Amino acid sequence: MIMISMGYSKLAMVELRPVVCLVMVLSMDVLGAAAGVFKPPPAMYVLGDSTLDVGNNNYQPGENVPRANRRYYGVDFPGGVPTGRFSNGYNTADFIAKCIGFVSSPPPYLSLVAPASSGGLLVPTALTIGVSYASGGAGILDSTERMQNAGSTIPLSKQVQYFNATRSKMIVAAAVGSSDAVDTLINRSFFLLLFGGNDVFAFANAEQARNRSGAADLQSDAAAFYGSLVSNYSAAIRGLYALGARRIAIVNVGLAGCLPVARVLDATGACAEDRNRLAAGFNAALRSLLDDLAPSSSGLPGLAYSLADSLGLMADTFADPLASGFTDVADACCGGGRLGAEAACTPNATLCADRGQYYFWDNIHPTERAAALRAQAFYDGPAQYTTPINFKQLVHMS
Repeated sequence: MIMISMGYSKLAMVELRPVVCLVMVLSMDVLGAAAGVFKPPPAMYVLGDSTLDVGNNNYQPGENVPRANRRYYGVDFPGGVPTGRFSNGYNTADFIAKCIGFVSSPPPYLSLVAPASSGGLLVPTALTIGVSYASGGAGILDSTERMQNAGSTIPLSKQVQYFNATRSKMIVAAAVGSSDAVDTLINRSFFLLLFGGNDVFAFANAEQARNRSGAADLQSDAAAFYGSLVSNYSAAIRGLYALGARRIAIVNVGLAGCLPVARVLDATGACAEDRNRLAAGFNAALRSLLDDLAPSSSGLPGLAYSLADSLGLMADTFADPLASGFTDVADACCGGGRLGAEAACTPNATLCADRGQYYFWDNIHPTERAAALRAQAFYDGPAQYTTPINFKQLVHMS
């Protein structure tokens, strides 16, 4: 474990980047409004897995639901309370929202339809801020979350259904049930999607259980696996488009084999390159899918997207961690055992002192600081991390 004590105050310094991002966005909004050009998106809708979850899983029933509702999750969140984010503080969705001009990620859908809220908060929130449907453990395939969590999380298909239900309630609330105003709002809103990591994880574990962990064996099954993922992802994007989504930001799968939960499987703690290859293969298929969904070839007029390269960003960060201020990109900050990855992040876990210097918070998820740097790279960072445009350009499209 790499431990260099430089003080946790470093995190506050790094958080200046998203703050600067936010100030720049607000300034451009003012200038754009004065010129009659730019209008910020009216709302943000988030679909994804635990990297983006802001608390939906807290409202899911059952013992097998992965939840971040205990210490030390949220230790650096305002008030020091766990919120359902799989982070020590804010997550990637929060920082992307801040870059756009929102205070943080929109709230979890299930909190807005919970009995305590009587469902009365859903429509006004959806109209003015947006909604998050992200759920820890969610996959592109329905079978992924059944395999990992006994069907206790919210897969991509169901998250699209929840957005459809939200839209329907928004239309009912509109004058005379008209959908025109709602469709206009949704057309201009920002959609953030992040899926695939859980699918890769479940597939790799299944292959390993079958003693098919070699590169050649994995390749023999991977084509069918990618085909299923692309088919489901395509259906979801087309479904969102049919419901009015036009600006869609998508994050691909990162270095799945370099997560602490994967490294700990190797006696030396090395990255599991077979899992990295699986992630890279899916990312290539995802990029091809989005090329096919471009308006010129798919008949989806008005569709605009930005694809963020989480794998490329992680590879560059891990190749020179100090350049990004990290001293440890292998261990979990909160956990236990070897690499901090053999035990969950619980109130009894070992907690690192310098959280701003760790890339990983627990054995899967990035720290708040890593999430902030990811968001900055995808929003308005180096061109190699987004294609064909970055998130900022997507937001500012007329």
